Amino acid sequence: MSLREKFTENMKDAMRAKDEVTLSTLRLILSAIKDKDIATRTAESREDIKDEQILSLLQSMVKQRQESIKLYLKGNRPELAERESAEIKIIEGYLPKQLQEDEIKAIVQQTIDSLSATSIKDMGKVMAELKSKHSGKMDFSKASRLVKGKLVG
Repeated sequence: MSLREKFTENMKDAMRAKDEVTLSTLRLILSAIKDKDIATRTAESREDIKDEQILSLLQSMVKQRQESIKLYLKGNRPELAERESAEIKIIEGYLPKQLQEDEIKAIVQQTIDSLSATSIKDMGKVMAELKSKHSGKMDFSKASRLVKGKLVG
């Protein structure tokens, strides 16, 4: 079952259970996917985005909500922060288990070694390899800092 099908089925379940938070979160996810589908369409290709791209989109949604929580707490709006936190839990339920920092470090080093990357010019090649193999499981902002640190210093 693809992620899209899973979202649709879970949305139906949330409707039946009258689970407002899950239902609205799943609607937001499906809407974001539809927007991304439309944005990536070309005259030659009407293909929808793949599951790997959906996972990347979900990670972005989690990051957006984490930023919102900080702003809501700063603005003394704990009820809104709580709502964002609930949405994060729901979204994270669809993401694969995230790699820990030490695992990311090991994978980054292994990828650099396997590609014989030696300078910052190789960063794009290393990041492309990481994204192709670990999409949805790795925080690429952390990975990017690690790769840059290894290739520069």
